[in-house]
Amino acid sequence: MSLRFVTYLRVSTKRQGQSGLGLEAQRAACAKYISGVGGDLPPVAEFVEVESGKKSTRPELRKALDLCRVTGAVLVIAKLDRLARNAAFLLSLRDSGVDFVAADMPQANRLLVGIMALVAEQEREMISERTRAALAAAKARGVKLGGDRGGRASQAAQAAGTAARQAKAGEFAARLAPHVAEALQDNFTSLRQIAAYFEAKGIVTATGRTAWTPKAVANVLARLPVSGRDARALSDLV
Repeated sequence: MSLRFVTYLRVSTKRQGQSGLGLEAQRAACAKYISGVGGDLPPVAEFVEVESGKKSTRPELRKALDLCRVTGAVLVIAKLDRLARNAAFLLSLRDSGVDFVAADMPQANRLLVGIMALVAEQEREMISERTRAALAAAKARGVKLGGDRGGRASQAAQAAGTAARQAKAGEFAARLAPHVAEALQDNFTSLRQIAAYFEAKGIVTATGRTAWTPKAVANVLARLPVSGRDARALSDLV
């Protein structure tokens, strides 16, 4: 029986959609995966969504899922984080009854996608809390938020910059959460081993480096919102 696939590509702006920026890379990644597993090319259909990653209402994705249901095809996306960082959305995808695969993480199953979705949603909430806390702290110190007030305006800008950096670091850690889970499942039980695991998978650091240090891994682990047994395991590593 032939392996049939439906591809779903997403860009976040109309300009990207019109120019094709980012689409060709996604299309090539999907084609490479399909070819690698002996699937039929071209795919049954290709759906392109021009949408914000924060939104979960995507008509093109709904069309792609509907077509997969009636044809028995598998939904293929280039990057798992191209779908959304919204727990409700990813969980609805998990529960859609459609088989799906991400070209950049073909081993991701429904359980892992569910975990990734929950981590991403919690991280979004933590980012908002950190931003509000940073601005509240700046205000408590007498910093006037908004307007050009010399030194105080500079302090507000520094506080906002700090909050933005923390938010960016949190988002980066959330994206690595499923890879951390895989490393632990594969018995990589130290910071140095996880660093080697990341390097072997070609995962780059937050600064774009290919070499990982135990400290860089510890920084990622410290930002992961986990609980229970996983929290104890991570605290032992750190």
